[in-house]
Amino acid sequence: MTETVTDRVRKVMDAASVSQAAFAETIGLAPDKLSKSLNGIRRFTSLDLARIAEFGSTTVDWLLTGREPLRPSFAARASSSTVEDEARTGLKDLVERFTSAHEVLALLGRSPELPELLTVRTELDRYVDQGAALAEDSLDRLTALGSPSISDLETSELVQALESAFGVDVAKIGLPDGIDGAAWQADGFRLIMIDRTPVPTRQRFTLAHELGHILARDAQDFLTETHLSPGHQKDLSEIRANVFAANFLMPRSEITAAVAGHELTDEELRPLVVRFKVSPSALGARLAQLGFIDPRTRSRLRGITTETCHLLTGRSDAYAAAAAWSQAVRLPFRPSQLLYEGYLAGETTLRPLAAYTGWDVGELRAALEPDPQDVAASTAADVEEGDLVFQP
Repeated sequence: MTETVTDRVRKVMDAASVSQAAFAETIGLAPDKLSKSLNGIRRFTSLDLARIAEFGSTTVDWLLTGREPLRPSFAARASSSTVEDEARTGLKDLVERFTSAHEVLALLGRSPELPELLTVRTELDRYVDQGAALAEDSLDRLTALGSPSISDLETSELVQALESAFGVDVAKIGLPDGIDGAAWQADGFRLIMIDRTPVPTRQRFTLAHELGHILARDAQDFLTETHLSPGHQKDLSEIRANVFAANFLMPRSEITAAVAGHELTDEELRPLVVRFKVSPSALGARLAQLGFIDPRTRSRLRGITTETCHLLTGRSDAYAAAAAWSQAVRLPFRPSQLLYEGYLAGETTLRPLAAYTGWDVGELRAALEPDPQDVAASTAADVEEGDLVFQP
């Protein structure tokens, strides 16, 4: 016999060992309406189901379909089984929160419309050539959407541009030791996670590398990346993602224009590190690949730090700002916005938004819906304190 929504709601009631009347009161539903719903006379609304899911610590999707929540199979690119285990454990929380949020949005009919992914040029036999072509096509899309050149975008601005142009959600969180980034894509979302780090250039390259995986459709399994070493990966999809990142962050046309007519002494190379916001080793690898420097110069570049380049070019403030941003937590904004819009429309409770953001439901409600009396009292107190008020 096929299990129905009503059967699963009854399972929630049975598991809680509460009476029908107590259950109705808990979920904020009139007893007669609950009775009609349980007897098939009345349909449960989306808000009813959201409250029942909250009460039963389950999902609306399970109540409607009986399907277990979508969770990824992990394909951890880790240097040891220990790191892989840590990746599974350390990433689980955000993955649960993110996928649960998108499951709710799908059921509410509020799933974001994702831009179509670019086409990988499979007629090119070499993965190196595929990565370079994919980067070129990606840059063309950004340009068509009015984005400045990549080198003109701080990483915070680049994240926003990628979310808009390619429909990716980018999270910046603390990942387990040995993991720089992760990517996962399904029909309804594209997720990139990058590690919080005091090394902003590593984070920027990881972001571009993971974008390469998403655009090449490599991330149907959940991919986690160990510390990236451009030019040293042997897996073909890794090589493609690395080539994509190098071509995306340091486009051939911009590099060529920047070095034309220059001798490329150390004094000439340091500003390029600052301009393209990459590490000296990554810049050296790119310049060598394009034939602009010899192996000795590349080797010398690898011995310089990004911070030193900024210091010697008078841009320490820019490096400090980038390092501060790279260490801050960032959750993708779009799921929060859509869940809140669903709440305002009366389609769901605050529970999905609270679960996604990691807030307590009560604290979130207090922040979003302050008591009018408290606001009035606070305002009156401020006036009585004699605070100066600017009035244009």
